[in-house]
Amino acid sequence: MEFQNKTAVITGGASGIGFLSAKCLAQEGANVLLVDINENALVEKVAEINAKNVGKAEYAVCDVRQYEQVLDATDKAIEKFGRIDILINCAGGCERRCNNYQGDWLDMPAEIFDWGVDVNLKGPYYFSQAVMRQMVKQKSGVIIYLGSICGEEATLSMAYSVSKAGLMNALTKSVAIYGAPHNVRAVCVSPGPVLTREAMGKLKTLVGRAAETQEIVDFILYLASDRAAFITGSNHFIDGGRIAMTRG
Repeated sequence: MEFQNKTAVITGGASGIGFLSAKCLAQEGANVLLVDINENALVEKVAEINAKNVGKAEYAVCDVRQYEQVLDATDKAIEKFGRIDILINCAGGCERRCNNYQGDWLDMPAEIFDWGVDVNLKGPYYFSQAVMRQMVKQKSGVIIYLGSICGEEATLSMAYSVSKAGLMNALTKSVAIYGAPHNVRAVCVSPGPVLTREAMGKLKTLVGRAAETQEIVDFILYLASDRAAFITGSNHFIDGGRIAMTRG
């Protein structure tokens, strides 16, 4: 019961790494607020957590690009649970895939790039600012970002790569600097290929496979725990050695 009586807000909480993080935190006693734009999925996932786990789950429908909705979601977590101890920023996506764009970069509409930056960088920034206000009052908290190997390697999905690089190399450090006097940590987890989608299994790593989602979540939960109290302002690759391949 490592997270008993703690509250976690998880964006992108209705699927993938976000949902599994929420479920595992609830198993360890945490109350969780799942944040997502898909209300039908939220209803289903919250019911699943509440049926099986010790911690309680609530949800907030939120487009992370909309600051007022971010504030509403943050307020709901405080109203329901009284505090926010952990923020996990999982909401995001590749602008090409999510907008079904397969054309040349030179022809890509500006609004597709804007979508990628808004979801992958501005959304985590908005939530960090909103949640930090409560964490400063409490004098404690952990903010976790989900980066990507793409922020290190770079890809032709430029909004995704640029946004993830911003999370990994600047936002994490900046929020850590602000939070340190208030006992608030900020860290980033940057996965390589993860089996949240079948196509990821085809990407090469030194260990010869993609990560299971649970492997990523286990590391996120470690960083969220008191065992990681001396870790802040840093980015952590969990990539099966993929970066070592590209640098070799």
